[in-house]
Amino acid sequence: MDPGLNPSLDPSSDPTEKLTIETPEQISLEFPLAGVGSRGYALCVDTLIQGIVVLVVFLVVAFTAPDLERSWTAARNWEFAIAIFLIFCLYWGYFAIFEILWNGQTPGKRQAKIRVISASGRPITAFEGIARNFMRAIDSIGFYLVGSVTCAIDKQNRRLGDMVAGTVVVHEVEEQGVFYWYGQGKAASAPSVSQEVMALTDHEFQLIETFLARRLDIPNLQRLASGRAIADRMGERLHIPKDQRISDEEFLEEISRRYRDVVRRS
Repeated sequence: MDPGLNPSLDPSSDPTEKLTIETPEQISLEFPLAGVGSRGYALCVDTLIQGIVVLVVFLVVAFTAPDLERSWTAARNWEFAIAIFLIFCLYWGYFAIFEILWNGQTPGKRQAKIRVISASGRPITAFEGIARNFMRAIDSIGFYLVGSVTCAIDKQNRRLGDMVAGTVVVHEVEEQGVFYWYGQGKAASAPSVSQEVMALTDHEFQLIETFLARRLDIPNLQRLASGRAIADRMGERLHIPKDQRISDEEFLEEISRRYRDVVRRS
Protein backbone atom coordinates (compact mmCIF):
# COMPACT_ATOMS: atom_id res chain seq x y z
CA MET A 1 0.00 0.00 0.00
CA ASP A 2 1.25 3.44 -0.88
CA PRO A 3 2.41 5.45 2.13
CA GLY A 4 0.22 8.33 3.15
CA LEU A 5 -3.00 6.86 1.75
CA ASN A 6 -5.37 5.45 4.33
CA PRO A 7 -8.17 3.28 2.88
CA SER A 8 -11.23 2.55 4.99
CA LEU A 9 -14.89 1.72 4.59
CA ASP A 10 -17.36 4.56 4.28
CA PRO A 11 -19.36 4.63 7.52
CA SER A 12 -22.37 6.36 5.92
CA SER A 13 -25.78 4.75 5.72
CA ASP A 14 -25.54 4.24 1.94
CA PRO A 15 -26.36 0.56 1.32
CA THR A 16 -23.49 0.37 -1.19
CA GLU A 17 -20.23 -0.17 0.66
CA LYS A 18 -17.45 2.16 -0.33
CA LEU A 19 -13.70 2.24 -0.05
CA THR A 20 -12.66 5.70 1.13
CA ILE A 21 -9.04 6.77 0.70
CA GLU A 22 -7.97 9.67 2.89
CA THR A 23 -4.96 11.57 1.57
CA PRO A 24 -2.62 13.69 3.72
CA GLU A 25 -4.21 16.75 2.07
CA GLN A 26 -7.53 15.76 3.74
CA ILE A 27 -9.06 14.89 0.35
CA SER A 28 -11.31 11.83 0.24
CA LEU A 29 -11.52 9.57 -2.81
CA GLU A 30 -14.47 7.16 -2.70
CA PHE A 31 -14.87 3.91 -4.62
CA PRO A 32 -18.08 1.82 -4.41
CA LEU A 33 -17.05 -1.75 -3.63
CA ALA A 34 -18.23 -4.61 -5.83
CA GLY A 35 -20.00 -7.40 -3.94
CA VAL A 36 -20.29 -11.14 -4.45
CA GLY A 37 -23.24 -10.74 -6.86
CA SER A 38 -21.57 -8.47 -9.42
CA ARG A 39 -18.29 -10.37 -9.15
CA GLY A 40 -20.11 -13.66 -9.60
CA TYR A 41 -21.87 -12.33 -12.70
CA ALA A 42 -18.53 -11.22 -14.17
CA LEU A 43 -17.04 -14.63 -13.40
CA CYS A 44 -19.92 -16.39 -15.16
CA VAL A 45 -19.36 -14.31 -18.30
CA ASP A 46 -15.60 -14.97 -18.23
CA THR A 47 -16.12 -18.68 -17.59
CA LEU A 48 -18.53 -18.86 -20.53
CA ILE A 49 -15.92 -17.23 -22.78
CA GLN A 50 -13.27 -19.66 -21.56
CA GLY A 51 -15.63 -22.58 -22.14
CA ILE A 52 -16.31 -21.46 -25.72
CA VAL A 53 -12.58 -21.18 -26.41
CA VAL A 54 -11.97 -24.67 -24.97
CA LEU A 55 -14.80 -26.08 -27.11
CA VAL A 56 -13.36 -24.47 -30.25
CA VAL A 57 -9.90 -25.87 -29.47
CA PHE A 58 -11.21 -29.42 -29.08
CA LEU A 59 -13.36 -29.16 -32.21
CA VAL A 60 -10.31 -28.08 -34.18
CA VAL A 61 -8.38 -31.05 -32.81
CA ALA A 62 -11.23 -33.47 -33.53
CA PHE A 63 -11.68 -32.34 -37.15
CA THR A 64 -8.03 -31.94 -38.11
CA ALA A 65 -6.44 -34.93 -36.39
CA PRO A 66 -7.81 -37.64 -38.78
CA ASP A 67 -6.43 -35.88 -41.87
CA LEU A 68 -3.04 -35.28 -40.25
CA GLU A 69 -2.79 -38.88 -39.06
CA ARG A 70 -2.81 -40.11 -42.64
CA SER A 71 0.62 -38.54 -43.19
CA TRP A 72 1.82 -38.31 -39.57
CA THR A 73 0.98 -41.08 -37.13
CA ALA A 74 1.77 -39.01 -34.02
CA ALA A 75 -0.41 -36.06 -35.10
CA ARG A 76 -3.29 -36.76 -32.71
CA ASN A 77 -1.00 -37.01 -29.68
CA TRP A 78 0.74 -33.75 -30.57
CA GLU A 79 -2.54 -31.94 -31.20
CA PHE A 80 -3.95 -33.07 -27.85
CA ALA A 81 -0.72 -32.04 -26.09
CA ILE A 82 -0.88 -28.59 -27.69
CA ALA A 83 -4.59 -28.30 -26.84
CA ILE A 84 -3.95 -29.15 -23.18
CA PHE A 85 -1.13 -26.61 -23.07
CA LEU A 86 -3.38 -23.90 -24.55
CA ILE A 87 -6.12 -24.70 -22.03
CA PHE A 88 -3.60 -24.53 -19.20
CA CYS A 89 -2.48 -21.08 -20.43
CA LEU A 90 -6.11 -20.01 -20.81
CA TYR A 91 -6.96 -20.96 -17.22
CA TRP A 92 -3.92 -19.33 -15.64
CA GLY A 93 -3.39 -16.43 -18.02
CA TYR A 94 -6.88 -15.27 -19.04
CA PHE A 95 -7.69 -13.17 -15.99
CA ALA A 96 -4.19 -11.85 -15.34
CA ILE A 97 -3.51 -10.81 -18.94
CA PHE A 98 -6.85 -9.06 -19.39
CA GLU A 99 -6.65 -7.28 -16.03
CA ILE A 100 -3.12 -6.04 -16.75
CA LEU A 101 -3.87 -4.90 -20.31
CA TRP A 102 -7.42 -3.63 -19.72
CA ASN A 103 -6.80 -1.56 -16.60
CA GLY A 104 -8.17 -4.11 -14.15
CA GLN A 105 -10.97 -5.51 -16.28
CA THR A 106 -11.77 -8.76 -18.05
CA PRO A 107 -14.62 -9.06 -20.59
CA GLY A 108 -16.83 -10.23 -17.73
CA LYS A 109 -15.84 -7.38 -15.45
CA ARG A 110 -16.40 -4.90 -18.26
CA GLN A 111 -19.87 -6.34 -18.79
CA ALA A 112 -20.59 -6.12 -15.05
CA LYS A 113 -19.08 -2.60 -14.91
CA ILE A 114 -16.57 -3.47 -12.21
CA ARG A 115 -12.79 -3.08 -12.09
CA VAL A 116 -9.79 -4.24 -10.06
CA ILE A 117 -7.70 -1.45 -8.52
CA SER A 118 -4.94 -1.36 -5.94
CA ALA A 119 -5.95 -0.69 -2.34
CA SER A 120 -4.43 2.79 -2.69
CA GLY A 121 -6.76 3.63 -5.60
CA ARG A 122 -4.14 3.38 -8.34
CA PRO A 123 -4.48 1.09 -11.38
CA ILE A 124 -3.07 -2.37 -10.71
CA THR A 125 0.46 -3.27 -11.74
CA ALA A 126 1.51 -6.40 -13.62
CA PHE A 127 2.78 -7.90 -10.36
CA GLU A 128 -0.57 -7.30 -8.63
CA GLY A 129 -2.47 -8.75 -11.59
CA ILE A 130 -0.37 -11.92 -11.54
CA ALA A 131 -0.35 -12.24 -7.74
CA ARG A 132 -4.14 -11.98 -7.30
CA ASN A 133 -4.77 -14.58 -10.00
CA PHE A 134 -2.08 -16.94 -8.73
CA MET A 135 -4.35 -17.49 -5.71
CA ARG A 136 -7.32 -18.28 -7.94
CA ALA A 137 -6.56 -22.01 -7.61
CA ILE A 138 -7.43 -21.75 -3.90
CA ASP A 139 -10.30 -19.28 -4.26
CA SER A 140 -11.93 -21.51 -6.90
CA ILE A 141 -12.11 -24.58 -4.63
CA GLY A 142 -15.68 -25.84 -4.44
CA PHE A 143 -16.84 -23.81 -7.45
CA TYR A 144 -15.43 -20.63 -5.89
CA LEU A 145 -16.89 -21.44 -2.48
CA VAL A 146 -13.67 -20.32 -0.77
CA GLY A 147 -13.58 -17.03 -2.68
CA SER A 148 -17.29 -16.36 -2.08
CA VAL A 149 -17.04 -16.98 1.66
CA THR A 150 -13.94 -14.80 1.92
CA CYS A 151 -15.66 -11.97 0.02
CA ALA A 152 -18.74 -12.26 2.21
CA ILE A 153 -16.85 -11.96 5.51
CA ASP A 154 -14.19 -9.44 4.47
CA LYS A 155 -15.04 -5.76 5.08
CA GLN A 156 -13.69 -4.80 1.65
CA ASN A 157 -15.26 -7.76 -0.19
CA ARG A 158 -11.85 -9.22 -1.01
CA ARG A 159 -11.07 -12.81 -1.91
CA LEU A 160 -7.74 -14.39 -0.93
CA GLY A 161 -6.10 -13.24 -4.17
CA ASP A 162 -7.02 -9.63 -3.40
CA MET A 163 -5.61 -9.91 0.10
CA VAL A 164 -2.32 -11.26 -1.20
CA ALA A 165 -1.98 -8.68 -3.99
CA GLY A 166 -3.36 -5.69 -2.05
CA THR A 167 -6.23 -5.09 -4.49
CA VAL A 168 -9.97 -4.44 -4.33
CA VAL A 169 -12.78 -4.68 -6.88
CA VAL A 170 -14.96 -1.59 -7.32
CA HIS A 171 -18.00 -0.56 -9.35
CA GLU A 172 -17.66 1.91 -12.15
CA VAL A 173 -20.15 4.79 -12.18
CA GLU A 174 -22.37 3.95 -15.14
CA GLU A 175 -23.54 7.44 -16.01
CA GLN A 176 -20.00 8.74 -16.21
CA GLY A 177 -19.16 6.72 -19.31
CA VAL A 178 -16.09 4.80 -20.34
CA PHE A 179 -12.89 4.86 -18.32
CA TYR A 180 -10.22 7.23 -19.56
CA TRP A 181 -6.97 8.71 -18.29
CA TYR A 182 -6.79 12.09 -19.98
CA GLY A 183 -9.20 14.21 -21.96
CA GLN A 184 -9.00 14.58 -25.73
CA GLY A 185 -6.07 16.98 -25.59
CA LYS A 186 -4.66 20.04 -23.94
CA ALA A 187 -7.22 22.82 -23.69
CA ALA A 188 -6.21 26.29 -24.83
CA SER A 189 -6.99 27.50 -21.32
CA ALA A 190 -4.61 25.08 -19.59
CA PRO A 191 -1.65 27.03 -18.18
CA SER A 192 1.91 26.02 -18.92
CA VAL A 193 3.58 24.40 -15.91
CA SER A 194 6.78 23.23 -17.61
CA GLN A 195 9.20 24.80 -15.16
CA GLU A 196 7.15 24.86 -11.98
CA VAL A 197 6.13 21.18 -12.08
CA MET A 198 9.41 19.93 -10.61
CA ALA A 199 8.51 21.66 -7.35
CA LEU A 200 6.03 18.84 -6.72
CA THR A 201 6.96 15.90 -4.55
CA ASP A 202 6.50 12.30 -5.70
CA HIS A 203 3.59 11.95 -3.30
CA GLU A 204 1.81 15.01 -4.74
CA PHE A 205 2.24 13.66 -8.26
CA GLN A 206 0.90 10.30 -7.06
CA LEU A 207 -2.18 12.05 -5.64
CA ILE A 208 -2.86 13.73 -9.00
CA GLU A 209 -2.51 10.51 -10.96
CA THR A 210 -4.66 8.56 -8.51
CA PHE A 211 -7.45 11.09 -8.97
CA LEU A 212 -7.10 11.19 -12.77
CA ALA A 213 -7.05 7.42 -13.07
CA ARG A 214 -10.10 6.83 -10.88
CA ARG A 215 -12.20 9.98 -11.37
CA LEU A 216 -14.89 8.18 -13.39
CA ASP A 217 -15.45 5.78 -10.49
CA ILE A 218 -16.20 8.70 -8.14
CA PRO A 219 -19.76 10.10 -7.87
CA ASN A 220 -19.97 13.35 -9.82
CA LEU A 221 -20.31 15.79 -6.91
CA GLN A 222 -17.50 14.09 -5.03
CA ARG A 223 -15.40 14.10 -8.19
CA LEU A 224 -15.87 17.86 -8.72
CA ALA A 225 -15.11 18.63 -5.07
CA SER A 226 -12.02 16.40 -5.03
CA GLY A 227 -10.74 17.83 -8.31
CA ARG A 228 -11.20 21.37 -7.03
CA ALA A 229 -9.45 20.64 -3.75
CA ILE A 230 -6.49 18.95 -5.45
CA ALA A 231 -6.22 21.70 -8.11
CA ASP A 232 -6.28 24.41 -5.42
CA ARG A 233 -3.56 22.60 -3.50
CA MET A 234 -1.37 22.22 -6.60
CA GLY A 235 -2.08 25.79 -7.69
CA GLU A 236 -0.69 27.03 -4.38
CA ARG A 237 2.37 24.80 -4.67
CA LEU A 238 3.08 25.95 -8.25
CA HIS A 239 2.05 29.59 -7.66
CA ILE A 240 -0.60 29.46 -10.38
CA PRO A 241 -3.74 31.44 -9.41
CA LYS A 242 -7.29 30.27 -10.11
CA ASP A 243 -7.86 32.84 -12.85
CA GLN A 244 -5.21 31.12 -14.96
CA ARG A 245 -7.02 27.76 -14.96
CA ILE A 246 -10.57 27.56 -16.24
CA SER A 247 -10.95 23.82 -15.50
CA ASP A 248 -9.62 22.01 -12.45
CA GLU A 249 -9.28 18.65 -14.21
CA GLU A 250 -7.59 20.11 -17.29
CA PHE A 251 -5.13 21.82 -14.97
CA LEU A 252 -4.34 18.50 -13.26
CA GLU A 253 -4.01 16.74 -16.61
CA GLU A 254 -1.50 19.36 -17.75
CA ILE A 255 0.54 18.95 -14.56
CA SER A 256 0.61 15.19 -15.06
CA ARG A 257 1.68 15.50 -18.71
CA ARG A 258 4.45 17.97 -17.94
CA TYR A 259 5.70 16.01 -14.95
CA ARG A 260 5.96 12.86 -17.05
CA ASP A 261 7.76 14.76 -19.85
CA VAL A 262 10.30 16.20 -17.40
CA VAL A 263 10.90 12.79 -15.79
CA ARG A 264 11.41 11.13 -19.19
CA ARG A 265 13.96 13.76 -20.22
CA SER A 266 15.91 13.66 -16.94
